[in-house]
Amino acid sequence: MKLNRMFEIVYLLLERKKLTANELANHFEVSKRTILRDIEALSIAGIPIYTSKGKGGGISILENYVLDKTIISADEQDQILFALQSLAATPPLHSETILSKLQALFSKTDTSWIEVDFSRWGKTDPDNKKFEQLKTAILTEKVISFTYANSYGATSLKTVYPLKLLFKLKAWYLQAYCPSNQAYRTYKLNRMTDLAILADVFSKKDFTVPAIEVTDSPALLDLTLLISKERAYRAYDEFDIHNSQKNEDGSLLVDTQLPEDEWLYSFLLSLGASVKVISPPHVEKKLLTYIEEMKKNYMEP
Repeated sequence: MKLNRMFEIVYLLLERKKLTANELANHFEVSKRTILRDIEALSIAGIPIYTSKGKGGGISILENYVLDKTIISADEQDQILFALQSLAATPPLHSETILSKLQALFSKTDTSWIEVDFSRWGKTDPDNKKFEQLKTAILTEKVISFTYANSYGATSLKTVYPLKLLFKLKAWYLQAYCPSNQAYRTYKLNRMTDLAILADVFSKKDFTVPAIEVTDSPALLDLTLLISKERAYRAYDEFDIHNSQKNEDGSLLVDTQLPEDEWLYSFLLSLGASVKVISPPHVEKKLLTYIEEMKKNYMEP
């Protein structure tokens, strides 16, 4: 506990330049005598701390002093570098420059273990720009507006208070507070267009981010699917494999729950001929209708 307090004293002095013994004692809820003992111990350890008396006096640290890197353990150094590396996909943060400097400071060269890319395949700039805009709006507590397409294909203009970015099941979501509805909402980033940061501000401390809830999706439908052996990997990609039963021929019988809307049928069609809907029957019939409509697009006049 004493070591942690002394470590924080150094950082407080680096940040605030000068503090009195009473201010430090109140901050740590200890006696003034304890703080003075800590200051003495830091001086003996080689930290250039000095005190000045009289009006405007206090405890200071030598200007331009740089904290010795050995105070941060090797494991903590790795954690700092790995955290920065995961942010390297957002160039305006200049995290790559910071990462390079800290690698040199910590004498680390083996940090290339992860790469994070927030964009979809193809053109990457729009997705990365959108992510950067949202991050900026959240950190600066600015109101945003955007056009949003819901699960039924309808679009509408949204003006919300952005609170948190969340990655869940292969997709990024924005959790926000919608003042017009006076409710929390969750938006999928890929469905957001025309994003703009407005001049209006809000205070994040006035809001508590709830557990993620996709509010524009319909009720979940119980589905049973048969996936062929040749496409069994799709079961691992898309479903909880613990809800699957492996048949003797290597095919998989999958029980799952998905929202029944236009997205459901597009998703089932994307699985191709390797997947058959076992139940419920009405999904199979509607899927066949979609297939017939698709065939018309390729029939000669």
